[in-house]
Amino acid sequence: MKRILPMAAALTALNFVYAGTSVCTKMASRTAWMSKEYVLWMAGAVGVMGLYALLWQQALARVPLAAAYVFRGTSLIFILLLSAWLFGEPITARNAAGAVLIVCGIALHAGA
Repeated sequence: MKRILPMAAALTALNFVYAGTSVCTKMASRTAWMSKEYVLWMAGAVGVMGLYALLWQQALARVPLAAAYVFRGTSLIFILLLSAWLFGEPITARNAAGAVLIVCGIALHAGA
């Protein structure tokens, strides 16, 4: 259990970084195509994705592949929460049920 918690925390934090890519691309979609703001938001998305790729590669060097990919689902939960908080998008019952299933799947995998 002691070994699982730091790994889970690190992978969850890493997926929060990944969710930042979606925030940047959503912000870009709210600006005029190829405007200065659009290019800056898209550059931010590429930068965040690059950071994520480097950190993900380091995580894969330390964590079993199956465990790492189970935690990828947390990025969907972060995107759901960030979209509601930053953009006022609704969280539907279906969204909430999906988030609960993701958490249950991670818990099942962690207990395996």
